[in-house]
Amino acid sequence: MKHTLKLVFHSPKFVVGFSILTFILLMVVFYPLIVRTPPLEILSQGTFLPPGIYVNVYDSINSEPYILNLRRAADKRIASKLSDEDRLAMREYLVAVGIPENDIDIQDTQKLIDQWESNFDPKAKIPGMTNAKRNYYARLNSSLEGLLSTEAAILAVKNEQTGTLEQTDAVEQTDYINIGEMPNVRLLPLGTDNFGRDVLTELVTATGVSLLIGLVAGLVATTIGLILGLVAGFIGGVVDDSVMFVTNIFTVIPSFVLLILISFSIGQEQRGPMTIAIVIGLTSWYWTTRAVRAQVFSLRDRDHVNLSRLSGHSTARILFMDVLPFIASYVIMALVLQISSAILAEASLSILGLGPRTTEVPTLGLMMNWAMIYQAQILGKWWAYFPVLLVIAMITFSMNLMNTGLDQVYNPALRE
Repeated sequence: MKHTLKLVFHSPKFVVGFSILTFILLMVVFYPLIVRTPPLEILSQGTFLPPGIYVNVYDSINSEPYILNLRRAADKRIASKLSDEDRLAMREYLVAVGIPENDIDIQDTQKLIDQWESNFDPKAKIPGMTNAKRNYYARLNSSLEGLLSTEAAILAVKNEQTGTLEQTDAVEQTDYINIGEMPNVRLLPLGTDNFGRDVLTELVTATGVSLLIGLVAGLVATTIGLILGLVAGFIGGVVDDSVMFVTNIFTVIPSFVLLILISFSIGQEQRGPMTIAIVIGLTSWYWTTRAVRAQVFSLRDRDHVNLSRLSGHSTARILFMDVLPFIASYVIMALVLQISSAILAEASLSILGLGPRTTEVPTLGLMMNWAMIYQAQILGKWWAYFPVLLVIAMITFSMNLMNTGLDQVYNPALRE
């Protein structure tokens, strides 16, 4: 056993795959101990908040300010509100109202805004301009208000006796706060999804659930395939014909179509993660059966097996004591592939809306389903779907690397 493990961990492909999978498992185990937010808790009222550090505005106003005279701070502020696309649109409008194009410098922010304020008329009817374009210019004009202002923002409260606003404070443009002194700060490395939930927390939990589904489905499929393959290959005859008849039926029928039909017939409320895992396992055992049967055929007439027969040992004892140890490595490789295939199957089912019910725990497939329904890929909200794709790819890639590494160790034809 020790020698075998030494050979396995000397395989570069197995080590790389094992390292990737171990990192994912450590994240699944330790992240919830650090961040205790429930994975499906709604944090924001808005949807698809971009990744970043979020600071409570109320706390920032009432905290101690620090004066920092940073160079180009005003340029960055302007650039965040006046993009290159907006500058080109402003030039297009100014040319349409009769300003010579040579007189418009879109890089000179002061001059460009002055020209805009002097010539923009929201009620003007410019030939060929659509309502959508006119509304866009109106929104652009609103965003430019006070863009070049250097005055402080005034904070005021209403006097209950006089009914007038009285200044209480002012926030200068050079005022900064230390984020370490803020009582309410939330880091969202992957932003929020369409429901306003923390994507990273949701992703870690979903990864754990999908791995559990894959493990359960893999164990179910491998156990069924192993038992049927052992019995069919060792006993032969009518038993072998019966097992292979059923196996061939499952081989002919596309497993994913069968999986869709079974999942649809169960109903949404009864489709828990474990139910889906068992269904996936019950529809993906047949190729393991065929492979194990072929291995047993080559072992059933070996000398040690015949000696066990002559000793009067039962068929079950011969299978599990004299046959199974010789195909154990293959069974482990089959289990790894079954787990990987089950994770992909769950993701495919969930994308179609036939995965586990959505009110309990997230899965990688459910996260993809939510992102597609709310058009994250069309809206450019990459953080809602790309990390999910990356995790699925990493899991399947690591398991396939591990399987290849094991094959190189146990297969004499590939052994280096």
